[in-house]
Amino acid sequence: MNDRQIQAGIDAVRVISAGNGERFVPPLSDYHVLSAEWTEAEFLVFGGTASAFTGGYWTGEPGSVRFDSWPYDEICFILKGRVAVQDDSGRRREFGPGESFHIPQGFRGDWITLEPSEKVFVAVSR
Repeated sequence: MNDRQIQAGIDAVRVISAGNGERFVPPLSDYHVLSAEWTEAEFLVFGGTASAFTGGYWTGEPGSVRFDSWPYDEICFILKGRVAVQDDSGRRREFGPGESFHIPQGFRGDWITLEPSEKVFVAVSR
């Protein structure tokens, strides 16, 4: 996971799931364990030093907007509707309800709202 090399294309937009992350199991010494059977695993998709962050709930109507450089790392979780992210070479990925993804800071391309949509997001500046 090296986010210092910013890739501007669609390949840099990553689905957030166990299959797309780097598996990490936090040491139990970090917790006060209440259940003997407790286990967990995190699947890290991106990371790095943050300078600021924000997050919230977003709604959008069909349309599109272009970014020469996405202003922050953004984690999106689509609640309703359908959106697409398309890089400046025309390669595109679409997302719908229940899907989550990460757009890296510096991504160059379009955010396209395909139908009335809602998402929860976290934006982290580096």
